[in-house]
Amino acid sequence: MSRRARYAAGGVAALAVVAAVLWLPKIRVPDPVGVGFRAPEFAASRLDDPTHVVRLSDYRGSVVLLNVWATWCDPCRREMPSIEKLYRELGPKGFRVVAVSIDDGGAEADIRDFAREYRLTFDILHDPTGGIQRTYQLIGVPESFLIDKDGVVRKKTFETDWYSPENRDLVTRLLNN
Repeated sequence: MSRRARYAAGGVAALAVVAAVLWLPKIRVPDPVGVGFRAPEFAASRLDDPTHVVRLSDYRGSVVLLNVWATWCDPCRREMPSIEKLYRELGPKGFRVVAVSIDDGGAEADIRDFAREYRLTFDILHDPTGGIQRTYQLIGVPESFLIDKDGVVRKKTFETDWYSPENRDLVTRLLNN
């Protein structure tokens, strides 16, 4: 490489560094969806009526456990009974569970079978588009977000025992605020 070519390459590299320094701070990286952040809006279809789209804002003013799951997920299967038990105890006090399946389109019968098998009585939604995964920046399933009455995430977790004393106490405190 000639001296002139080396200078030209060095100049291009210097310009790239300057451009990166000037432009990188302007690139908007989405905020993480974590504890203390406002839970972002999402939309998913009701399993019992696929023409009815539900949004998080439909639950405004309630304490919500948003659980993202799939029928093929073994940890989801282990977790669901504790969610149902917590819902049966605290649902009458205003606690809402919104379970969003990310199974592919056409899996509605499998999702209904899953809900029947586990005797789930809370809201089951279906998002075959993966929109909730992108919006909530999920890295796996099950992933859950406990959201307070003001729409702020108070707990984020993967598979857990939702009926544990710690989780029951947390949901009860949020319901009483």
